[in-house]
Amino acid sequence: MPITLKEANMFVQKMHRHHKPVTGHKFSIAVTDGEKVCGVAIIGRPIARYADDGLTLEVNRVCTDGTKNACSMLYGASWRAVKAMGFKRLITYTLPEEGGSSLKAAGWKLIGETGGGRWSRRDRPRIDMHPLQKKLRWEAR
Repeated sequence: MPITLKEANMFVQKMHRHHKPVTGHKFSIAVTDGEKVCGVAIIGRPIARYADDGLTLEVNRVCTDGTKNACSMLYGASWRAVKAMGFKRLITYTLPEEGGSSLKAAGWKLIGETGGGRWSRRDRPRIDMHPLQKKLRWEAR
């Protein structure tokens, strides 16, 4: 079901292990057990500039309360919605220790390892609030 960014971010704030809420999105969706929200996905433009080609979106956050199959449902629904909107590709990133079973179950493909690292630069200092290690990039096409 659709969910507002404010509601999705409140869920992320409460439940996500290592990420904060996001500042913008194209759309957000939720999975429910019929009574309460069990998980959310926030989909937006790709964070990496090179991937922002106008035909690609990124799952910027997926967060669940641990309900069985909720992650796979969110990844699958995200891809179906993005495809229906005319986009050609949907990407996301995981930490290597996260395994990716939900993405595999939803039909996503592991593309490879990405750089990771700091966002802060001498001329653009920032406080890093995210995991700094290399990440795995996944793609739905």
